[in-house]
Amino acid sequence: MSRKRVLITGAAGFLGSHLCDRFIKEGFHVIGMDNLITGDLRNIEHLFKLEQFEFYHHDVSKFIHVPGELHYILHFASPASPIDYLKIPIQTLKVGSLGTHNCLGLAKAKGARILVASTSEIYGDPLVHPQNEEYWGNVNPVGPRGVYDEAKRFQEAMTMAYHTFHGVETRIVRIFNTYGPRMRLNDGRALPAFIGQALRGEDLTVFGDGSQTRSFCFVDDLIEGIYRLLMSDYHQPVNVGNPDEISLKEFAEEIIALTGTTQKIVHKPLPVDDPKQRQPDITRAKEILGWTPKVSRREGLKVTYEYFKSLPKDEWFKQPKEFVAKA
Repeated sequence: MSRKRVLITGAAGFLGSHLCDRFIKEGFHVIGMDNLITGDLRNIEHLFKLEQFEFYHHDVSKFIHVPGELHYILHFASPASPIDYLKIPIQTLKVGSLGTHNCLGLAKAKGARILVASTSEIYGDPLVHPQNEEYWGNVNPVGPRGVYDEAKRFQEAMTMAYHTFHGVETRIVRIFNTYGPRMRLNDGRALPAFIGQALRGEDLTVFGDGSQTRSFCFVDDLIEGIYRLLMSDYHQPVNVGNPDEISLKEFAEEIIALTGTTQKIVHKPLPVDDPKQRQPDITRAKEILGWTPKVSRREGLKVTYEYFKSLPKDEWFKQPKEFVAKA
């Protein structure tokens, strides 16, 4: 029996690479696609020896051609951390708009079901807490984070348009803060930033007074939720994340305890439009998908810390990737 074929964009990224692993495990033929602007081939190099995996070095913002049958598409190509999308704002907007358009067009042409990766950032700095899928958000479209937030909001609108107008089978996952092995230490988000500082013996930087909250989901739990959503019959957006909320100051203290560092917490000014609260309402995921996160933050952090600690020491000090600023 021939394998079902799935295209995963952003395949060399943190989440994309874990999705490749999951779909290989489920018996699919996986086609990975990534322009490697933020992805890393090391995340998927273990798959290159497999007959059921192929990789295309390609920018999905350009025309996409995949020969043969295609049953599923997972669109995960996008810079996802502020340190990336603030440096490459045009590419971020293009992958959320043109890239999404190309993937949806491919899904229509192939008769494939498509799942697009949206984000909790579509809620902006929320006025509703916790955030459920009925909340429309509080987003500054012209602020520094607008290039990412509005790209994802547009992505959702276009996905729903293809569903209602063209009858494409679509799924939308709104991803909340996720962590685990294969994150980049220098991607600017709180968890790898704190662990990276601890490994380097630096003070841990907390922005503002640290009272802003986040809710961290271990990557294995997230991948399970995404897989269940793709295989479900539900086309409206679904929050997938861990509702166990913690302030960033408390989180920094947890990292200090975990790593055994003797460094202290230092405070810096809060970035523009930084969300004050972030906690998913996962009622819909529970009811529709039968999904809840299983991995505790204590357990997940231990695994993640061991991964970062195992990296070559020059990785601990590596500066963020410099991008070619072209449109």
